[in-house]
Amino acid sequence: MTVSVRSLIDQRPISGLQYATILICFLMNMLDGMDVMVISYAAPAIAKGWGVTPEALGIVFSSGLFGMTFGALFMAPYADVTGRKNMILLSAFLMGLSIFLTAYATTITALIAFRFVSGLGIGCMLASTAALAAEYTPNHSRDFWVSFVVAGYPVGAVVSGLIAAKTIPAAGWGSIFQLAGAATFFSLPLIYFFLSESLDFLLKSQPKAALTRANQILTKIGAGSFATLPDKPAKSSGIPVRSLLNAEFKVSGIQLWIALFLAFATLYFLTSWIPKLATNAGLSIELAIYAGTVFNVGAFFGIVTQGYFSSRFGLKKTIGVFLIMTGVLMAGFSLFFGSSALLLVFGLLGFGIQGGFVGLYAVAARLYPTEFRTTGVGWAIGIGRLGGIIGPAVGGVLIGMGLSMATNFLIYAVPTILAGLMTIYISSKSIS
Repeated sequence: MTVSVRSLIDQRPISGLQYATILICFLMNMLDGMDVMVISYAAPAIAKGWGVTPEALGIVFSSGLFGMTFGALFMAPYADVTGRKNMILLSAFLMGLSIFLTAYATTITALIAFRFVSGLGIGCMLASTAALAAEYTPNHSRDFWVSFVVAGYPVGAVVSGLIAAKTIPAAGWGSIFQLAGAATFFSLPLIYFFLSESLDFLLKSQPKAALTRANQILTKIGAGSFATLPDKPAKSSGIPVRSLLNAEFKVSGIQLWIALFLAFATLYFLTSWIPKLATNAGLSIELAIYAGTVFNVGAFFGIVTQGYFSSRFGLKKTIGVFLIMTGVLMAGFSLFFGSSALLLVFGLLGFGIQGGFVGLYAVAARLYPTEFRTTGVGWAIGIGRLGGIIGPAVGGVLIGMGLSMATNFLIYAVPTILAGLMTIYISSKSIS
């Protein structure tokens, strides 16, 4: 066979194996969403039971985000050496173990440690699943499918929110961590037996038994087989981080990093603090959890809608509009405070910020080639998560100062609008 794998995938209908790969990656991101959000849903109960200050909770939130940053920057690149599937397996194990053990934490220090370890797995998982989805989907619909896979994140957040609203008042905050950890452990056999390794990775990195494994996948998608492996591309030593700063990727990559940094700061401020801000506004713990759930329902529809419009009108323009309009809505949040439309506004905020933010993952997946795609996606996410670390921590200080929800939203409207403008001006010609 002389046809390239990329051409083969682009020219053929999506097969059952490709749909299965997309579905498993979607499910892994559902677990990501559950594992990220459970601490936010549990925060009001932890604060009440332990007498914890907003500043201390901000450190707990940021420790998880620091773990995600470390995982995306320094662990995810190994997926370009060991394979996407192996990294997804390792990520799920780290997530499941640390989330389950969080249920038995008795101190803030323990919470910080467990959130950091779970963050390692979450950071690797997002980068690896986004790269794998990009490598198994055709060019004309790749932006949609990458966005769809990452849309599992808010779905998991919604499911865990609905469960948390019932289990935390009845059985305590530890119960939601036990359930989320067990669900993540149950995914390990699914990954091991049913997730396929990237064809691009097998043929370009050529690990042990690469030809046999590649031909098994090709047979399942009805595409024939290779008699021999293609010539192996020249390989740089070690993890290919230096490649991210090649002349071809440097400027556009830094622009992407800035956009993600700003978007992450706002996104993780919102996801971390909406339940707590809602309780400060007088809502019960159950209703405050539902506020976060509505945010994530909006996020799912925003991500899917963004993927559709990006395929039709281009990634940069679509993402830019999503983020700028979200910033405008946040700036005008005070107009809706105390009204019956408040939950709808939370949903629209999730629609806009998550829709635009996830589109930046598709930008990263398009910007970098197979040889260091997971490294590129991982570093984009990792640099962005530095904003995610700062966002909740600064939010904790602002809330501790007694600033209102409307004032906080006005402050965070600024980086949101700037992220949209930066996205529109990303210079890469490979991204529409």
